[in-house]
Amino acid sequence: MNTQTGRLTRDGIRIYEPADFVGMAVAGKLAAQILDDIAAHVFAGQATAEIDRLITQMVNDAGAISATIGYKGYQHASCISVNHVVCHGIPGSPIPKSKTETISKDLEKRRDTDVLEDGDIVNIDVTVIVDGWFGDTSRMYVAGNVSRPAEKLIQITHDALMKGIAAAKPGNTFGDIGHAIQTYAESNRMSVVRDFCGHGLGRVFHAPPNVVHYGRPGTGPVLEEGMFFTIEPMINFGRAATEVLADDWTAVTRDKSLSAQFEHSIGITADGCEIFTLSPSGKFHPTWG
Repeated sequence: MNTQTGRLTRDGIRIYEPADFVGMAVAGKLAAQILDDIAAHVFAGQATAEIDRLITQMVNDAGAISATIGYKGYQHASCISVNHVVCHGIPGSPIPKSKTETISKDLEKRRDTDVLEDGDIVNIDVTVIVDGWFGDTSRMYVAGNVSRPAEKLIQITHDALMKGIAAAKPGNTFGDIGHAIQTYAESNRMSVVRDFCGHGLGRVFHAPPNVVHYGRPGTGPVLEEGMFFTIEPMINFGRAATEVLADDWTAVTRDKSLSAQFEHSIGITADGCEIFTLSPSGKFHPTWG
């Protein structure tokens, strides 16, 4: 696999060629289509293992490769994060109990099964490889009836992502992206997770830069045409602190407050950016209703 397309900046960020946008668009479209198609399978009573099985089948049927199966020992085609799980939720694992389900402060407390319940909010994250290009995206779903606070969190998270994307254009900096996300989330009395971030991608899954979702305007590397990366803010209804559970994958909010995330893969163009992972059916948000 050729990973040497384009040049590297002094910050180690690869600058891809104009022709490379085509490959990224194809990979991104497939990842987005899978998230469109899985929407009908997210409902109260559904098991996260079954959702992942369907996603695996969709990836295989498309003749693509799952980027996550085998990645650092991970064995699933998706990450499925429920309620206060910030990211990297493991399909098939019993779902961690939220603050409404237990008075215990033990973050390891879990339900008996991986079955979704009415009112659960769910992030599904999928990365596929098509002809060597990586398409990475995630979005939010609701099982059954969504509470007003959860609905607001999901909306603010989506809008924070789009404000970050609006700042993604040549001449701006990565600090401008983070600042746009942070100020919007915090103006709505929500917090931005700082322990996880977006990343460069292209013909590799993870590459420089780290795309943090907070920051000061004018700081960090300057955006240049040909940069490919993800923006994927995780926004919490409570405090920003997170903790990784004993399985060494699942990250949760330390205060068990709800968390939401949306993710797009983008490429910087001459006058802005191209979003590679737009929903073909217009279901990126909301995925229900």
